[in-house]
Amino acid sequence: MYEEQQRPERPEHGPLAGFTVGVTAARRADELGALLQRRGAAVLHAPTLRIVPLADDGELLGATEEIIGRAPDIVVATTAIGFRGWIEAADGWGLGEQLLGRLRGVALLARGPKVKGAIRAVGLTEEWSPSSESMAEVLDRLLQEGVEGRRIAVQLHGEPLPGCVEALRAAGAEVLPVPVYRWMPPEDIGPVDRLLDAAVSRGLDALTFTSAPAAASLLSRAEERGLLGELLAALGHDVLPACVGPVTALPLQARGVDTVQPERFRLGPLVQLLCRELPGRARTLPVAGHRVQIRGHAVLVDEDLRPVPPAGMSLLRALARRPGWVVARSELLRALPGAGRDEHAVETAMARLRTALGAPKLIQTVVKRGYRLALDPVAGTKYADA
Repeated sequence: MYEEQQRPERPEHGPLAGFTVGVTAARRADELGALLQRRGAAVLHAPTLRIVPLADDGELLGATEEIIGRAPDIVVATTAIGFRGWIEAADGWGLGEQLLGRLRGVALLARGPKVKGAIRAVGLTEEWSPSSESMAEVLDRLLQEGVEGRRIAVQLHGEPLPGCVEALRAAGAEVLPVPVYRWMPPEDIGPVDRLLDAAVSRGLDALTFTSAPAAASLLSRAEERGLLGELLAALGHDVLPACVGPVTALPLQARGVDTVQPERFRLGPLVQLLCRELPGRARTLPVAGHRVQIRGHAVLVDEDLRPVPPAGMSLLRALARRPGWVVARSELLRALPGAGRDEHAVETAMARLRTALGAPKLIQTVVKRGYRLALDPVAGTKYADA
């Protein structure tokens, strides 16, 4: 009884209510989608890549056999899931014990505490692990110690390791990449095309990336379809590109796209970042005695979430670009997708918009001229040049 009395009331809607977020992830997409939906977002998921099953990966098998046949001096483990997957795949090929035997006799470097835990879980012990979870710190240590003539196996996991393999080879090391979790294009490209279409038409408010290959794959598909310029324009202005970390952001940054990233490179902090960024970017106006916040596919009217159809949102955004000013029917008609030349379409969409908002006085009809947002007089000066 006491616990029930002390439990705070849950808000009617989450911080991401009214926003649509695109998810490009293949791995852990369900987890990311659930986190977003729990906070009110509508989620559009299209894995831009698929993961080659480890048991079917001939390149990983070849690297494993090479390590068993000739032990490296150093093995660098970069991710816990990748290291565990490698050992499990070796077990499936009947090579698990031989691989573990080889790894017991080499210097094992773990990129962070999770990797360290995965190494110890199979009875091995790491020689060293950085406190920063930074691959750059691992590379610095190796180069400071000297790697000339040494054989180093580096566990990859679908992510590029910018300059790492090249730097080791340039310093005289023999580098053996261990390609855990290789990426391939999706078998069904349809969902990716629908995600692209939603992004370029501004049907998304944010687009999330949890791996650099996923970002590169989406850019590549946009280029194939002749939509790269439109996608880059959308990501530069209206669709927020959110990356789980700086490595993931590299393909986007190479195209001149600025991204947002959480301080901790995890899914939870990524979602928390969106919970701050998207509401902060939404337009908020004092209109007819109400506080109106325009979100992606809904409007907050005094904290009451009001879903609005796409045509209505197009009209509302056109009005909000010049709040308080009259916007002509002809201009509003141009803002309506696929409306043609019939100004009656504006009246129909406007009637539906007013119904959706639940407060008809928010939008005033100016006879023979058009419509205006009924901006409160006290805010007129502030928003006159908006």
